[in-house]
Amino acid sequence: MSLSGTSERSVPATKIEITVSCRNLLDLDTFSKSDPMVVLYTQSRASQEWREFGRTEVIDNTLNPDFVRKFVLDYFFEEKQNLRFDVQRRLQNQHLQTGFPGTSVPGPGRGDRRPGQPRRTTPHDIATMQLCANKLDKKDFFGKSDPFLVFYRSNEDGTFTICHKTEVVKNTLNPVWQPFSIPVRALCNGDYDRTVKIDVYDWDRDGSHDFIGEFTTSYRELSKAQNQFTVYEVLNPRKKCKKKKYVNSGTVTLLSFSVDSEFTFVDYIKGGTQLNFTVAIDFTASNGNPLQPTSLHYMSPYQLSAYAMALKAVGEIIQDYDSDKLFPAYGFGAKLPPEGRISHQFPLNNNDEDPNCAGIEGVLESYFQSLRTVQLYGPTYFAPVINQVARAAAKISDGSQYYVLLIITDGVISDMTQTKEAIVSASSLPMSIIIVGVGPAMFEAMEELDGDDVRVSSRGRYAERDIVQFVPFRDYVDRSGNQVLSMARLAKDVLAEIPEQLLSYMRTRDIQPRPPPPANPNPTPAPEQP
Repeated sequence: MSLSGTSERSVPATKIEITVSCRNLLDLDTFSKSDPMVVLYTQSRASQEWREFGRTEVIDNTLNPDFVRKFVLDYFFEEKQNLRFDVQRRLQNQHLQTGFPGTSVPGPGRGDRRPGQPRRTTPHDIATMQLCANKLDKKDFFGKSDPFLVFYRSNEDGTFTICHKTEVVKNTLNPVWQPFSIPVRALCNGDYDRTVKIDVYDWDRDGSHDFIGEFTTSYRELSKAQNQFTVYEVLNPRKKCKKKKYVNSGTVTLLSFSVDSEFTFVDYIKGGTQLNFTVAIDFTASNGNPLQPTSLHYMSPYQLSAYAMALKAVGEIIQDYDSDKLFPAYGFGAKLPPEGRISHQFPLNNNDEDPNCAGIEGVLESYFQSLRTVQLYGPTYFAPVINQVARAAAKISDGSQYYVLLIITDGVISDMTQTKEAIVSASSLPMSIIIVGVGPAMFEAMEELDGDDVRVSSRGRYAERDIVQFVPFRDYVDRSGNQVLSMARLAKDVLAEIPEQLLSYMRTRDIQPRPPPPANPNPTPAPEQP
């Protein structure tokens, strides 16, 4: 099975193309080999119901089919998207029967289906262009026009879909619009000869913009402007019908046109980039006594605490992007036995030499064990664990590893100055920080660290990238008490920025994805652990 992906700035999801191959299927026919096909099912997150998404063609008389028909799905990094592949065979009466045990499984790449040779995808193309106009019709009574352009992509049914709108240039009949960029796929959907319609309007404050005229082109024609100017006549069909001497309503000139390649998150994952996940959990006394039901750490026999749900929600998504499934896990703000030493960075598994836990279940087990052995204390320091992960991230700058630190806290932070300095320093490294706030606190300090509105700074130095994402867990709790939905909502929001943060690091370092490995690659060396 091979995956290829493209993404668009104007759409919310990356498109994943799945190609299916099978090897060594069971021969269930008597006088010849089986005639297999594959049916893909997707699972609803809310109802857990499996629904058929599509099916391949039937290939006659083979146990090792390479199917031509592909599945194209929306891929969301921040969601757990279960897929099920049923391999079926055609019987003599043309009916299809599921006939190959072990092939109906959730998720790609398991069972008796062997992953096929991955194909190198073409990077996503971005077109950048600039246009100007000359002698447009005057539409305003007291002044000249305020023109802008609207781009439309034609659809298969003859309708048009808006795909870009330029800025308004005020009070001129000869506007020069700023250069803009648009995904080629949004412009023509891969068909270079597909009609692109461009309307010219005069902007009005009340929204009733006046139509000046239109012209049509195509991506192929636009691309000719890489070598020469292209001039289009702006025509108004109504005026053309009414006035015999009508020539046009002005002209629009394509001044420049260029195409650049932009890689997607999927390209880097296919090329072998690993996400290394580290957990840091708040063990300060403000969380309450873990033996009491009012504690944020309370270990109820009936349901997970907010800490455990946040850890499980985020970890179960990220773990699929880490080949060894070994996760360093730390606690901070506790007194450790036997001497009662206060630690702001202690391994949950009580192993200073190897803080790795096996899978998310291993992290949860170590977390529960620590709750039984340490004393919740304080203060709350983030900087030590941020610096710990940053030291590991600083050792690998070739794009093969990207570090994600999850901090779960009740929001009372004691080292804001040092934490800001640690974040600013880490912003130049292949690293992101997720902070999940649990409990009723207001979390003003966490909002400040998020940096969405104002970039985090320290001593006059600003963060190179926005690498922190903060969310309060209470915003995602399902009112009906459904913990699965609560965790899915949390993961969707808290992980949504990771792909773009990874891409921003790769872009600033001019790191391109590596070619996809062969079908049976050599084991990936263990990453540097924080």
